[in-house]
Amino acid sequence: MEQHSENTAPAPNAWGLTPILLFVVLVVATGLVTNDITAMPILVAFFISAGFALCLNPKDQKLSFADKIQRFCEGGGNKNIILLVLIFLLAGAFYAVTIDIGARDATVNMALQFVPSALILPGLFLICCFISFAMGTSMGTITALSPIGAGLAESLGLPVELALGIVVGGAMFGDNLSFVSDTTIAATRTQGVQLKDKFKANLIVAIPACIVTMAMLLFIDVDTSGLVEAGDYDVWRILPYFLIIAFALGGFNVITVLAVGIASACLVGVVQGSFNALSMMQSIQKGMGWMQDLAMIAITIGGIVALMHQNGGLTWLIKKLTSGVKSKKGAEFSIAGLVSFLDVTTANNTIAIVTAGPIASDLNKKYGVDPRRTASLLDIFSCSFQGLVPYGAQLLSAAAVVGISPLAITPYCWYPMLIFIFGVIAIAFNLPRFSQASNDTLG
Repeated sequence: MEQHSENTAPAPNAWGLTPILLFVVLVVATGLVTNDITAMPILVAFFISAGFALCLNPKDQKLSFADKIQRFCEGGGNKNIILLVLIFLLAGAFYAVTIDIGARDATVNMALQFVPSALILPGLFLICCFISFAMGTSMGTITALSPIGAGLAESLGLPVELALGIVVGGAMFGDNLSFVSDTTIAATRTQGVQLKDKFKANLIVAIPACIVTMAMLLFIDVDTSGLVEAGDYDVWRILPYFLIIAFALGGFNVITVLAVGIASACLVGVVQGSFNALSMMQSIQKGMGWMQDLAMIAITIGGIVALMHQNGGLTWLIKKLTSGVKSKKGAEFSIAGLVSFLDVTTANNTIAIVTAGPIASDLNKKYGVDPRRTASLLDIFSCSFQGLVPYGAQLLSAAAVVGISPLAITPYCWYPMLIFIFGVIAIAFNLPRFSQASNDTLG
């Protein structure tokens, strides 16, 4: 994100922060008027906010419109923003190609065949965790497994809200931990840390939350006599998921990881006749198209953040956030609170992370917070609330499967609740503790 190199910070100015507040008002007000919190197009709302930001000036200064445009373009064209855009596009291509070759369905069927019937609910949660971790997308996992979860609930005589809450929880596990998740990418790139370091930090929170979730599911009595058998699967179609996990764990940077995933998925698809060379390229283009809005949002946010910094808004916010902060721990709680607030108001954890990233980086420098811990906190708390807000895409998609209110699912989203609890504990007890300095290698 925007790296501030000025020797002196701009004078604190509350008005400098109003562009992001305008964005929140636009989203919330439109949602209240239409009874649909997703009614306001996010990119349009950010463009309106950007236009408003261009009308503002630093305290006691008057800048030309050309100077403001220049500053906006510098922020949107920051090297980290452009790298983020490239990664988003590659991630979209990976999602599309793997879906088109049947990798998602094959993974679901394979996982179901290895789950003992007595452990069907914990097994459903683990399947969702594995698939979301491999795919790097909570939405893809929810789309694939919500119908299965609803069917299982009907067969077992359990509330469908429970099954969908399990699916959402498992989906958020991968959204938080996956090496190719857009939230992971955003958190690591905004803080300039490696994927594997952020992954290690997240495990301190994710593993206990996962264990407690499974333990709670084990206490639910189920009748498995009505279960149906899973379909067949082709292990070759699952190969791209295994490869991206292996390469990411091997310490390769995210561009290499995604390139290997896309190339292997294309090879499997061509060899097995899922598509020819032309349709393969069309699949890649389709996936990139899915991420174009997110890429443009990232660029626009970069420009808005640059203007808010220039106008003193970020200086004012950091001053307010840290006015009662006396320690590194206080700074970490401030970072967690900020990204949580942004996720609740925008209902998009990636946007929350990208927006909070520059502020978190400044807090890192001021209070000596390890950026690897910051990247982990940004992802943990944003994913926690993203799995709980009933107007977020995750719960809306799950609820749409059976036509129920997403509010009915929220009480059963135990894993997102637990990562919030364990996230607070991790801050309180300074976990994990890194002994070596961070070394960013784009990865």
